This record gives sequence, structure tokens and C-alpha cells, in this order.
Amino acid sequence: MAALAWLIIPVVAAVFAMLWAGWAARTPRATGDPASLAEHQRFRAAMERSTGSPAEPRKR
Repeated sequence: MAALAWLIIPVVAAVFAMLWAGWAARTPRATGDPASLAEHQRFRAAMERSTGSPAEPRKR
């Protein structure tokens, strides 16, 4: 009977974990803070801007 208890404990834990994972996956999650996303877009735009004329290729 003790061996059966040692087998039932992990099975019950696995079933509980599957139920919890299924429940946690069904709730929609927010994609982020709109202000933070706007800041990120401004950062990307600033990084893509050119700061001057392109460098001339090296002559050998």
C-alpha cells in the first residue's frame, strides 16, 4: 500500500499541474504598456535616423 501512495502522489501532482497550466494559458495577457511601446517606437525611429552623410568607402 505504501508503494501505491508513492505512485499516486506524482500522478496527482501531474494532473494538478496540467489543470493549472491549462487554466493559466486560457487567460489573455496584456501586450504591454502603451506608453512603453510608444517610447520604444521613438527609440527605434531615432536609431534608424541617419546622423550625417554616409562614410566613404576605403580606398586601397
